[in-house]
Amino acid sequence: MVISQSEYYISPEEYLEGEKFSEIKHEYIDGQVYAMAGASDAHVTVSMNVSMLLRNHLRGSGCRVYMLDMKAQIDVINRYFYPDVMVTCDTRDRESEYFKSYPSLIIEVLSESTEGYDRGKKFASYRHLESLQEYVLISPDQMSVECFRRNEQGQWVLYAYEKDQEVHLASVDFRCAIAAIYEDVLLLS
Repeated sequence: MVISQSEYYISPEEYLEGEKFSEIKHEYIDGQVYAMAGASDAHVTVSMNVSMLLRNHLRGSGCRVYMLDMKAQIDVINRYFYPDVMVTCDTRDRESEYFKSYPSLIIEVLSESTEGYDRGKKFASYRHLESLQEYVLISPDQMSVECFRRNEQGQWVLYAYEKDQEVHLASVDFRCAIAAIYEDVLLLS
C-alpha cells in the first residue's frame, strides 16, 4: 500500500512549534521536515569566524547577525532553512522570535553531503527572497569564497575570492582578508 505524502503533511505552525522543543534541527519544505546532520570542526569554525567578523562590523548599525540556529523563512514557497550565517537589517524581522523573513545576506559553509543542494535547489529557494542581495558559499577545507550578488537587473553575478584576496560583501559594506575567515582552520591545501 502506498501512503500519499499529504497524510504526513505538517503545517508551518506545527513545524515551528515542534522545532522549539526538538533536540534535532529540521528544515521544512512544503509540509515535509528533514533532519539536519552535524557539522565538522572546520565548518563550525568558519561559520563562527565569519559571524564574529560580521557582528563586529555591524555593531550599532541596526543589522543583526545570526548563526546556525535561526531559521530563514521563504513564505512564498513554504520553506524554512537554517543558514550557517544570516544577516537581516529589516526592522520587520524583529517581530519574529524563531525565524527571519527579510535577510539581505545568507552564507552557507559547504560540506560534501550538502554542496550540490546548497548550490542548486537551496539557492533556487533563497532567490525567492526579495530582500536577499547576496548568497555566499564558503569551502571549509580550502580558501574559496563564492559570493553571488544580485545586480540591478535582478541577475545573480558571481564574485569569487581565493587565497591572499580581500573578500567584499557589498550587501553589508564589509571587507576582510580571506585568511580571517579561515583563522584556526586546518586547510587541506
